[in-house]
Amino acid sequence: MKFSLIDTHAHLNLAAFKKDREEIIERCLGEKIGVINVGTNYQTSVKAVDLAQQFSEGLWATVGLHPLHLEETEGDRWETEEPEGVSVPAEIFDPEKYLSLIQSSSRIVAIGEIGLDYGYLPSEEEKAAAVRERQKKVLETQFAFAEKVQRPVIIHCRDAFPELIAFFQERKEKNFSGVIHCFTGQWEEARFFLEQGFYLGLNGIIFKVDLDEVISKIPLERILAETDCPYLPPPQKKGERNNPLNLKFIVQKIADLREISWEKVAQATTENAQRLFSLEE
Repeated sequence: MKFSLIDTHAHLNLAAFKKDREEIIERCLGEKIGVINVGTNYQTSVKAVDLAQQFSEGLWATVGLHPLHLEETEGDRWETEEPEGVSVPAEIFDPEKYLSLIQSSSRIVAIGEIGLDYGYLPSEEEKAAAVRERQKKVLETQFAFAEKVQRPVIIHCRDAFPELIAFFQERKEKNFSGVIHCFTGQWEEARFFLEQGFYLGLNGIIFKVDLDEVISKIPLERILAETDCPYLPPPQKKGERNNPLNLKFIVQKIADLREISWEKVAQATTENAQRLFSLEE
């Protein structure tokens, strides 16, 4: 299939899509929108792989452990099929389990989402420091795992850009392959990640955070378009659950800021996704 767009970061594997998941996927494929569903823990990674196996014409999967899954969390934010209000058990990254998952399918195109999230730290500094340290160690483990299995990484970063930059500065000899997902930093931070070889993922956050300078300066060949659905709906769908069909609004915003055509951005971001994740048409 020749794709018109590729949503490089979606979560159709979560419970928010339980009732109409297949209908949305069929609509996406009907509009030639490819979708990469991103794992946030082992459970959601398995679901992403299952969907990629079921819809092999235009869906792919990633597997990984999100930093927030290292702590107990309430609610269904990261759930696949469980009811609301359940407690999500904290997970310890098990390389053997994830390796077996990767060996089970050719549709797994990246390790992620992994990274640092300091947005929900405990109020006590001693506990907060322990969480930060644990996240850094698990990021190191998963980064090494990605190198072992030869997959690019999808990096999540919230309120932790200085720490993430320091993490990569300590690995100057490495050749990085991946994307900083949902990028919200300043141009100097964007330039650092671009110099390291990363792509930058843009989604509905660009309607909420002033990223105009960043978007205008990023080389077009290093931009990825994503929705992060069911989160971050664009203003055209305010109050609704987001989905990959809304990717067109992200592309239009990028095109407007760069004063180029929608078609040029759509083609570039699609080709970028195919190149980074080695996607076949």
